[in-house]
Amino acid sequence: MATSQSNKITLKGSAQIIVEYLKYGINSILFQRGIYPAESFENAQQYGLTILMSTDPKIQEFLVNVLRQTEEWLAKDLIEKISMIITNAHTKEVLECWDFKMQLDATNVECEGGDATKIACTKDMKRIQNEIRDVMRQISATVSYLPLIEAICTFDVLIYINKTCDTPEKWKETDAAVIQNSQVVQLRSFSTGIHKVDTVVNYKMTT
Repeated sequence: MATSQSNKITLKGSAQIIVEYLKYGINSILFQRGIYPAESFENAQQYGLTILMSTDPKIQEFLVNVLRQTEEWLAKDLIEKISMIITNAHTKEVLECWDFKMQLDATNVECEGGDATKIACTKDMKRIQNEIRDVMRQISATVSYLPLIEAICTFDVLIYINKTCDTPEKWKETDAAVIQNSQVVQLRSFSTGIHKVDTVVNYKMTT
């Protein structure tokens, strides 16, 4: 999917790998945190793991639209991070924020003619998937230490872009998610060889 000749991963290919991770990661978080009923998820095999994926058509459509735009912007090196926020449906208070931070790893890439869109890197796909598998395992394990979410919640996805660009219709700018009295946990990182991706969860401490 994300390789070209000589097993080189391009900027576009790196974006595809990251978007695939986001798709499975966000679905896993929705299941692990109990945002929607367990019966609305089904098993999928990816990265050598069984991952629970939402079967709700509205959630699927939302994620397809968000991740399609994410891939387009990421392939142009426009994105700084993606945040998935979990919000109390009644009070609108942000209870959790999952940050997926992306940055170019300039030490590993080749660049043709100084064009940032033509960078490439050689990294074994199996190694990348093993790194992602370790992160996915950590996401699944978070339920053991994150506070129990008892309120009815909703989720949203925020995309932080580092340059001015056109946004799709019906999209709107919004403020960054802020959690009062928060705790931060850094999960493992993975690298496509072009992008390094850090996953961090910020959550509200119970009082």
